[in-house]
Amino acid sequence: MNKTPAEGRSFLTKIVNLLLDIKRTEVIFCPPFPGLFGLDKLLEGTGFSLGAQNCHWEKQGAFTGETSPQMLKTCGVEYVIVGHSERRHGFGESDEWINRKVQAVLECGMKPIFCIGETSQERKKVETQSVLVRQLTEGLSGIISLEKVILAYEPVWAIGTGENAFPEQIEEANQIIRSWIGNFYGVETGDKVSILYGGSVNPENTVELIQTGEIDGFLIGGASLHVESFCSIVQQVDEKY
Repeated sequence: MNKTPAEGRSFLTKIVNLLLDIKRTEVIFCPPFPGLFGLDKLLEGTGFSLGAQNCHWEKQGAFTGETSPQMLKTCGVEYVIVGHSERRHGFGESDEWINRKVQAVLECGMKPIFCIGETSQERKKVETQSVLVRQLTEGLSGIISLEKVILAYEPVWAIGTGENAFPEQIEEANQIIRSWIGNFYGVETGDKVSILYGGSVNPENTVELIQTGEIDGFLIGGASLHVESFCSIVQQVDEKY
């Protein structure tokens, strides 16, 4: 929940001009709902995409304060973040709700960025695997294909805390995720699905995280709010991947 629409447009204009040479990296901007208007035109021809931070699963109705996938689609949105840890733990979103959202986003022709991850307490209890498997099983229930689904592993204990998961922890989590996908959708799908990492990503740890070999990209939080840090991360990703 950062930046007014005017601040967002100015922010994106600066970033787009600084990233004109980016050729291989897909960049998706996900502003708050009011900031979505007109950004599709601003990003037109840049190769960058527009995403939303959340949505409801219904097309319309008496859901005060909510925004439907169809509304987002008319704003030029191509991606929607679903199941972010702040939605799960701060707003009480259940796996069932998240599953409905994933289905609604796909049915509307957009791509969900489906977030999963364990809390600090769950990791200490050695429950990482059971938590990830539950979130995957319930969150992707009824989803026949993962072709248009992006996964994001975001350990809750590493979000906004400055604490980052060690490479071996990320590798462990991604192996759990890909193994589950392989069992339900086939090994080939497990190898192809993009898994992002989110958890205090910044310019200083980008290269180290990339070198784990288990990360296909990043879901960037605080560092995405500043032109210099965000551009630095994107440029490092474009160079290393």
